[in-house]
Amino acid sequence: MSHCKPAAAHLGLYACTTFVSAFLLFQVEPVIGKIILPWFGGSAAVWTTCLLFFQLTLLLGYLYAHWSTERCRSRTQAWIQGGLLGASLLVLPVLPATGWRPSGTGNPILEILGLLAATVGLPYFMLSTTGPLVQAWYARRHQGAAPYRLYALSNIASLLALLSYPVLVEPFVATRAQARLWSWAYLGFAALALGAALRSPGEARPADGGPAPPAPPAATWALWALLPACASALLLAVTNHLTQNVAAIPFLWVLPLCLYLLTFIVCFDREGWYRPILCTVLTTATAAGMACALLNFETLSIGWTIALFLAGLLSACMLCHGELVRLKPHPRHLTGFYLMIALGGALGGLFVGVAAPTLLNGAYELPATLGACGMLAALRWWRAGRLRWAGPAAALGIAAVLAWGVRDYIRDYRVLLRNFYGCLRVMDTTQGDLPVRLLLNGVIDHGEQYLDPRHRRNPTTYYSPGTGIGLALRSMAQPGLRAGFIGLGAGTLAAYGRRGDCYRFYEINPLVLRLARTEFTFLGDSQAAVTCVLGDARLSLSRETPQQFDLLAVDAFTGDAIPVHLLTREAFELYFRHLKPDGMLAVHISNRYLDLAPVVEQAARALGKASLLVKTEEDEAKDLSGTAWVLVSGRPGVFQAPIFRGAGAAPEARPGFRGWTDDYSNLFRVLK
Repeated sequence: MSHCKPAAAHLGLYACTTFVSAFLLFQVEPVIGKIILPWFGGSAAVWTTCLLFFQLTLLLGYLYAHWSTERCRSRTQAWIQGGLLGASLLVLPVLPATGWRPSGTGNPILEILGLLAATVGLPYFMLSTTGPLVQAWYARRHQGAAPYRLYALSNIASLLALLSYPVLVEPFVATRAQARLWSWAYLGFAALALGAALRSPGEARPADGGPAPPAPPAATWALWALLPACASALLLAVTNHLTQNVAAIPFLWVLPLCLYLLTFIVCFDREGWYRPILCTVLTTATAAGMACALLNFETLSIGWTIALFLAGLLSACMLCHGELVRLKPHPRHLTGFYLMIALGGALGGLFVGVAAPTLLNGAYELPATLGACGMLAALRWWRAGRLRWAGPAAALGIAAVLAWGVRDYIRDYRVLLRNFYGCLRVMDTTQGDLPVRLLLNGVIDHGEQYLDPRHRRNPTTYYSPGTGIGLALRSMAQPGLRAGFIGLGAGTLAAYGRRGDCYRFYEINPLVLRLARTEFTFLGDSQAAVTCVLGDARLSLSRETPQQFDLLAVDAFTGDAIPVHLLTREAFELYFRHLKPDGMLAVHISNRYLDLAPVVEQAARALGKASLLVKTEEDEAKDLSGTAWVLVSGRPGVFQAPIFRGAGAAPEARPGFRGWTDDYSNLFRVLK
């Protein structure tokens, strides 16, 4: 009885330390990401770079845990851990210094990595070491105990952190306050971790009481990395496909990550939860289904497509992580096991997040990872000794469908380009009886142009004369109009340019500018003097002297990954600094899932400006898209002019709505 009570006390301390460390590990990622997002352009590429940093730091933490467990005596290990914990407290609170704000216009990857390393690097490193170290300490103190359930507990904490942030933290706490609260919570973690470290010395390792367990063979070490690499790559590839090519639904990325973590929890909690044959059958079936869906994804409904890909991700991750658990070693090799899992996760992330955008001209990583899952299922069929022909047959069938799908993907487009900011495709099709050329980023239409010379100067899609931006430009008939446009697309708005006008476009993606100049003629045909500025618009405007625009249009709000930093009160203050006193701001807020009108209305009201919401309906025959624009101006009575009468209405003020700032934004409040 006396032995059980200390064991229970140790387990409670270790479990609490593991839970808190994993929870804080997942909470700090969105907190620090949101703080630096406006500094580096607000694009999805900033999040990708942050994710890369956290994955690599996690790998370093696991590497340190393995080294210290293998090379250091228990008391030495405790002293080192305590010293590092103390050093990590010196960087609190995790608020980046303003000196890290970028000053150039080049690729900001190294600047982001340096900022993160200086701001949150050591605390994140210490959090990442906790899981494997605590489990190693527990196994050392209590020989024969199963430490792997602590790994399941850490994934439960990660899942709770992931789900709680957008629901309980982001809506109610300003971003910088989140960083301070997180820093206080880290102090509590440091006390727990120090207590756990001090409890660890003085006990012999399991190897000291008898023969050391044999080291796993090299093939097993390789599988420890390859299995999680496959699951990690599939997670990111499926998430990218669903959010970019199926439905740009806010927070859709949460569901795949939740399922991914759930498979870790289930597989590591108890071996009986994993059913090899069932998971193999489901992985084979869903991989084949996803391969067919890639070939004909436009014929499936959004709901069925999302369900199919999530089911495929769940079954494949169960197979990968279930087989991983079947290969788990004696606790003596626990830290090496976790090191290889972290390595595999980092490799999967590097493949999808860095290698694919850099080396491939299209989104081929999903077919590649599906093929890997098909091969894994085939190998599992072969090892099971049942229906051995089914595995190779399934793998060949999946590979054939994927190869045909990639061929079809390449054949249908004139141009396929890809970089840090996404995949761009140009294709020719018909609209009614007239040929048109489209620029696509995922499923988002970034511009269309008639190929017939008689119609190619016509503004199309979101920019027709009856839309909000069309009315705004038509209302300014004076010669020598100065207009700024945030977002270039195919360059459609240049069609409104007249002789003597000056049009200035701000575009973050250099490939968009290249395609607008080489595949479309709006810029070349415009009678206005057109200039283009590469880089994030807000950063570019902040460096420029006041441009004295008559009109400034913000056209960057279609899809899920809206650049929030372009809709904050500070952003609006910057826009009006570049507008003439009687100038007009036009904000494009067309979105299937978000109602951004309250955001613009509140910002306009805070600055003492009037606003007008102009909505137009879709007309496929005329190649016009359904749009919503909000026009904002400080000129008295501007929206009483005949051109605006009956065109729209003032956006309704939402009671209790909290305006967005660089320190606060909440997408949940604007979901439709």
